[in-house]
Amino acid sequence: MTNTSFHIAVSAALLSLGFIGGAQAEQSDMTFFITSAGSGKGADFGGLAGADKHCQSLAAAAGAGKHKWRAYLSASAADGKPAVNARDRIGKGPWKNAKGVVIAKNVAELHGKNNISKETALNEKGGMVNGRVDTPNMHDILTGSQPDGTAFAGGDDRTCGNWTKSGEGTAWVGHHDRMGLRDDEPSRSWNSSHPSRGCSLDALKASGGAGLLYCFAAN
Repeated sequence: MTNTSFHIAVSAALLSLGFIGGAQAEQSDMTFFITSAGSGKGADFGGLAGADKHCQSLAAAAGAGKHKWRAYLSASAADGKPAVNARDRIGKGPWKNAKGVVIAKNVAELHGKNNISKETALNEKGGMVNGRVDTPNMHDILTGSQPDGTAFAGGDDRTCGNWTKSGEGTAWVGHHDRMGLRDDEPSRSWNSSHPSRGCSLDALKASGGAGLLYCFAAN
């Protein structure tokens, strides 16, 4: 085999495995994903900074570390600090998944008529995340947010202690597969469907989740 033939054969093999071009190139341009894994501690990510770090680490492993990644999470006002809105943390868009499909062009579209569904809300590896009809069901995605992407007002904790608790407490979640009760539109919301049964991983699993996050490239 000549050197030229050898290099062509190697390039073809790498291409077929996704190491060059194709899927790898698409993932490097990815600006939205659902995490393929949680924190291992339920809703405890060590706060917003820890959740952002989790997104950044998974994105980097998938070849998309050039972006500044943020977890789509709101935080409640606490200890003299104001509330934080998920919608204000994620940049201006547009955002596309690991396959290059645009899920929203901007913040307004994201919180209006977006393109988030089980088929488009992929993880950072380009894989589909289990939904309500799968086993185990993992369609509960942690957000702590209202439908418009803002934090809840008042004293009720809907963020598991601003993402620092893995025991008792509550986190608000959305359904990435948009599945819920037939006549209940909120139950089919991608970002604000219902409260979890607790903050531990077991409690999150009990209501159909796995402690996963939405991650957005903020730049």
